[in-house]
Amino acid sequence: MSALDILLWGVLPYVVVAVLVGGTIWRWRYDQFGWTTRSSQLYESRLLRWGSPLFHFGILVVLVGHLIGLVVPKSWTDRVLSQEAYHVQALLLGSVAGLATLVGVVILVYRRRTTGPVFMATTRNDKLMYAVLVLAIVTGLATTFLGALRTGDSHNYRLSVSLWFRSLFVLHPNVQAMAGADTAYQVHALIGLALFALWPFTRLVHAFSAPVGYLFRPYVVYRRRTPAGNAPTSRAGRRGWDRIDA
Repeated sequence: MSALDILLWGVLPYVVVAVLVGGTIWRWRYDQFGWTTRSSQLYESRLLRWGSPLFHFGILVVLVGHLIGLVVPKSWTDRVLSQEAYHVQALLLGSVAGLATLVGVVILVYRRRTTGPVFMATTRNDKLMYAVLVLAIVTGLATTFLGALRTGDSHNYRLSVSLWFRSLFVLHPNVQAMAGADTAYQVHALIGLALFALWPFTRLVHAFSAPVGYLFRPYVVYRRRTPAGNAPTSRAGRRGWDRIDA
């Protein structure tokens, strides 16, 4: 291990977490009016209709795959799947989800660049975020193919990147595991850290406002103007709602 390894894999992740948490709190307290995706469907919907579902559904599958690969220990998955079967499903699902995500974000970036009002509503931070996001997706696809096609411990992220990732949560980073990983995994991890550092200062903050409460909200009660079963009267109704206690 070198001093650079310690800085990149032992110090930088916690700096990024501090920026992510502190920046999100700051954004919420001082820029709630900007806490939005700045919806642009009014200006263009044809490309958005294709790009948005491809990107969002693809990125959800990618996130689930990352959680399984990084959080679940190899010894657990070995009880269910063999090493070969795991690599096959990782290659198939990872490739499909990664390609869908890449195609979706390319459509969204193209739409944002070629539609004047949409481009005018794009901040500098968002432009940088899109560049980093595309790099993260491309390098992620590269690591998916490398991990499935190559052999050896340095190309098996579950013996390097996963050990390093889980060690961060116990405040004892396994720098050596990440320092011995393949260069492609290191580059992908650094780009991922950069994306999380940018997160609070871009439109990505809307991910923290997912309408989860919508699934558990009470039913909306609709009331009739004329009670059910009563014949309509000849009196012309006035505009507006009647008082409940009337």
